[in-house]
Amino acid sequence: MSLTLIGRKKGMTQIFDSEGKLVVCTVILAEPNTVLQIKRKETHGYNGVQLGGLTAKSATKPMKGHFAKAQSEPCHFIRESRIDSVDNYQVGQKIDASFFTGIQYVDIEGTSKGKGYQGVMKLHNMAGGPGAHGSGFHRHMGSTGMRSTPGRCFPNGKRASRMGGDRTTVQNLRVVAVKGNLLLIEGAVPGARSGVVFIRESVKKNSSLKTVKKG
Repeated sequence: MSLTLIGRKKGMTQIFDSEGKLVVCTVILAEPNTVLQIKRKETHGYNGVQLGGLTAKSATKPMKGHFAKAQSEPCHFIRESRIDSVDNYQVGQKIDASFFTGIQYVDIEGTSKGKGYQGVMKLHNMAGGPGAHGSGFHRHMGSTGMRSTPGRCFPNGKRASRMGGDRTTVQNLRVVAVKGNLLLIEGAVPGARSGVVFIRESVKKNSSLKTVKKG
């Protein structure tokens, strides 16, 4: 269990690493997140830290009181993380991108780009029909009906539908560099430019590396 920071995807770039290899990276702006609340096992039943990120112009009355307790400005996003121990955290504390210094791999969660309403060839990678001029069956999905038994189409079949705009997580992305409030992550990250992303230490890759080191 690791802390999840709130950041914003700024775009992509490429740099040369220490071995001289060209690495394509996603740039994430991880401005300092504020610790808004600490959950303790004795009172809440679990240990957790609630972080607020991306400053907002205003907030509802109840949330204004919540931010005031932490002496924080209103935040657009709040994310709570369950962790093993909360002894090193305090309400009002600022946590920035330096949190990921020394961490090799991260998991990043974001909202994928919306593609609008798409047909079955683009959405489900179907083959389509013959390409001849007279066929009239180029990009259709074909027959979906049954015979008289059961005499209907089963639900949850593949159809033309909305594509993208889904919550997506990409795992085991390598942290190339941490420069101030910027994280350089190797590879692609879900979402469009200026999209909000949630970054946490990789669950699978880092744990396996720790096991190898212990062995």
